[in-house]
Amino acid sequence: MKKLKAFICSLSAAALLLTGCSDDAVYKTHKEVTTITLSWWGNDSRHEYTLKAVQRFEELNPEIKVKVSYSEWSGYEARNRVRMASGTETDVNLINVSWLSQYSPDGKGYYDIESLSDYVDLTAYSDHMLDYGRVNGVLNAIPIAMNTQTVYINKTVYEEHGLSVPKTWDDFFKAAEVLSKDNIYAMSGAPKSIWLYAIAYAEQVLDKPILNDEGKLNFNSSDLKTMMEFYCRLVDEKVIPQVEFYERLNINTGEYAGTVAWVSDAGNYCNAAIQNGFEIVPADYTTDSSSQSGEGWYAKPATLYAISKNTEHPKEAAMLLDFLLNSTDMALLQGVEKGIPLSEKARGALEDNDMLNGLQYDASLVMENNKLIKHMDPILENTSTIDSYFEACNLVLYDKATIDDASKELYSKLKEIM
Repeated sequence: MKKLKAFICSLSAAALLLTGCSDDAVYKTHKEVTTITLSWWGNDSRHEYTLKAVQRFEELNPEIKVKVSYSEWSGYEARNRVRMASGTETDVNLINVSWLSQYSPDGKGYYDIESLSDYVDLTAYSDHMLDYGRVNGVLNAIPIAMNTQTVYINKTVYEEHGLSVPKTWDDFFKAAEVLSKDNIYAMSGAPKSIWLYAIAYAEQVLDKPILNDEGKLNFNSSDLKTMMEFYCRLVDEKVIPQVEFYERLNINTGEYAGTVAWVSDAGNYCNAAIQNGFEIVPADYTTDSSSQSGEGWYAKPATLYAISKNTEHPKEAAMLLDFLLNSTDMALLQGVEKGIPLSEKARGALEDNDMLNGLQYDASLVMENNKLIKHMDPILENTSTIDSYFEACNLVLYDKATIDDASKELYSKLKEIM
């Protein structure tokens, strides 16, 4: 009996010893979960696929938890101002290109992504494309896709009226003579789009850029008068509605037979018209008879991803950034919603799955195949600049000032702003 008790005791001791070893092994192999944050803006579709992507990233990297925040543009932009001012921005964040000069004029406002190249595959990008995210030589952000204003034409409406897809400024004025009889506008656009459209016209006919090499205003009052005359003529001859009366939904019904909008907005602006049976095509960049298509037009990154300079987890943030930019999973979820990806890996995934097609892709090809498009300076999108231009034009349209006086006043305002 004593031997049996001793045997039982020895078994118990062994069991306790094994249990202790087991607990210690579990403790040693357990990995602490790192939580990082991600933010973006967009519509419900973007929210949905980005959330799915985050879930997939966490499945592939169980040691990383991603806390997300997202909203539509205006709320996101307002919240970002507060976060950047207080140093509480998310570890990885979707940014607008103008924020690089706004929040990182010296290149120190965001994390240097080049220092994280062990975790972010930068070889998927050309140096030229990465330059769009560099400030003072520092890689602050990586562009997802490129964007430019593009002319979209309702080919169905044009052909029904015996018209071809316009190529020159004169083509639009001639088309308006026909289309306006049926209360159809040959072209249309929101304020920023028409402002950039007018810049393209003025740069072509004046043979000079609106900004000099230092980014300062290069147009004088006479040059701005040319821009103003162009817009006023577009309105007077019913080529376009006044920008204040622009109704985007009129594209759907064919009341607007053309519109100028971002490449990234091709689907948002034109899909409903396509569903209504219209054939919508991206036209060549409008030109005068002596200029080449694409002269006077500007491109910019549609959106970029950046990493907070204040992140406590740069490695994990870089891993998430690489997944968002280069992974097949993200590429297939995102498609071309943000534009045609610049990452060779992401684009290759879309090509392999026959996902590079549709109006937005066609518009992207028009942009990519044109070597005359220039890098857009953020000042050209300044709201005060655009508002001042249309305020001056309205003074002329409503006979409140002569075009000479209005252009001189506009010159004084833009010189101060720019």
